[in-house]
Amino acid sequence: MTRALRGLEHADASVRLQTALAVGTTPDPRFVGKLVERCAIEPEFSVREMLTWALTRHAPSATVPALVGEVGSERAQARSQALHTLSKIGDRRAWPAITPALLADADDEVARTAWRAAVVLAPTGERPGLAVELAKQLGRGERETQLSLSRALIALGETTRPALDAAAGAPDPRVRAHALATERLWRDPDAGFEFAIEEAKRVVALGGAGGEGG
Repeated sequence: MTRALRGLEHADASVRLQTALAVGTTPDPRFVGKLVERCAIEPEFSVREMLTWALTRHAPSATVPALVGEVGSERAQARSQALHTLSKIGDRRAWPAITPALLADADDEVARTAWRAAVVLAPTGERPGLAVELAKQLGRGERETQLSLSRALIALGETTRPALDAAAGAPDPRVRAHALATERLWRDPDAGFEFAIEEAKRVVALGGAGGEGG
């Protein structure tokens, strides 16, 4: 066990990757703490993904409490990777950890991961409230962040409609444009977000609001 844990700290990323693969192939609850700890500091994306996979191979009773503890970490990567892993595990007992503060996290990557995790973990009765919280983030960030939010809102389905309609009439033109672009993408997924957001900006510039731009 000690040798395996040491492999997760090896200078060679390929060794760390193979170690995480081995740990996930033969799960042992004694590894969970180290896997979670490594997620917070691992610099290589591919290794982080393997660490997440390894954690999904362990019992949720062991992984979920450890990961929930990480979403309150001061380290952005720890929060983001814990949320990502929780979304992959899909155990709704983790839902209470998805707080409004996480959905509005100052770090865009953490916020985006929180949005995705929230959509996966939210019980049916919590989805309208989640849509309202997500809609508060409309207009935030650059294209990648905005597209992530649009996808999360669309994934919530009709639950999103009231919050999205309200945002389409917001005073902030960035919020209105993002809401209109999300509606357009919802109606026509093949349109592409870039096209949808540029069209929405034109509608807003002309003083329009609502899904039809009137």
